[in-house]
Amino acid sequence: MKKEKSVKNVISTVSNFFVFFLLAAFVTTCCIMLFVSTLQESIGREFTESEIALAAKITMVNVVMISLAMAAVDYIRRKLTVERPVKRITEATAKMMEGDFSVRIAPTSRVGADDGFNEIIECINKMAEELSGVETLRTDFIVNVSHEMKTPLAVMQNYGTLLQDMSLPEEKRMEYAKAITEASRRLADMMTNVLKLNRLQNQQIYPNPTTFDLGEQLCESLLQYESTWERKNIALDTDIAENVLVCADAELLLLVWNNLFSNAFKFTEEGGRVTLSLTADEEYATVRISDTGCGMTAEVGAHIFEKFYQGDTSRATQGNGLGLALVKRVVDIMEGEIGVESAVGVGTTFTVRIRRNNHGLEETR
Repeated sequence: MKKEKSVKNVISTVSNFFVFFLLAAFVTTCCIMLFVSTLQESIGREFTESEIALAAKITMVNVVMISLAMAAVDYIRRKLTVERPVKRITEATAKMMEGDFSVRIAPTSRVGADDGFNEIIECINKMAEELSGVETLRTDFIVNVSHEMKTPLAVMQNYGTLLQDMSLPEEKRMEYAKAITEASRRLADMMTNVLKLNRLQNQQIYPNPTTFDLGEQLCESLLQYESTWERKNIALDTDIAENVLVCADAELLLLVWNNLFSNAFKFTEEGGRVTLSLTADEEYATVRISDTGCGMTAEVGAHIFEKFYQGDTSRATQGNGLGLALVKRVVDIMEGEIGVESAVGVGTTFTVRIRRNNHGLEETR
């Protein structure tokens, strides 16, 4: 490869020399002919053949020297302003192809250089930065998924080993079997959420908007947790405006409400309170879901929409840190807004604003 490149460089240098030679010869010949013609008319004498031959030889030498000088200058110029930045760019892109996204290219000198190279370098540096971020996210995602899978798998393995004891009482056997079932359910839920989140992030799930009553959907979602609020003796307050029609994907929005209600009841202690309100104006429908749970710090609140993030590790066995990431992605797809207000020991309020008539989604009935 290097040998072929060297041969190409030699051919390029020689060809450039002949181009400069022909150019210099043409320009010099024209100038000499004009000079001789003018000189003969001025002094009134004809030059002899020997004088013309001597002048031609001197001119030929000058043409060769000028051509060599021009070729040398052009060679140095190309080395400094073209080949050097091209080499740096190709070396950097070769490293990126090998998976090294930490490489960055320094801008070329502005003096005598083509500014187009700096534009290319800037674009490549931005691309490397983006690829580095994507690679970090991919690595973190794999690490987090692996970590989250270990716990339920370890539970199933340990309890499965205990179940092999023939002398195990029936009560313990049922307890261990239930633990295995719960761990397998958690693992299945995590895989389902991972697939959903991946499809949402890659825009493989396209919204199917229909017009429906948002208040009715909220009530249907809330009723799924009736056994939970009765078991924990949680007071429930609702203030739902009537006839709030929205044009959105009902199935995706149901995913939002189910996750928010699940969190509200999960983090609210016995005897606590969960509040649901729905208000609307001409453009937006606003849903607020509040609880009197443990609350969270501002630092935790800044990360709750990140994948696998769990602020309360004491309840990590009840989830996998993907629910709020799904919620955020769905709200973004709906071109809505979501915010959170929380205080430790007081509770948490999630506020979701959804466009009632989303012009970015084509309505299908």
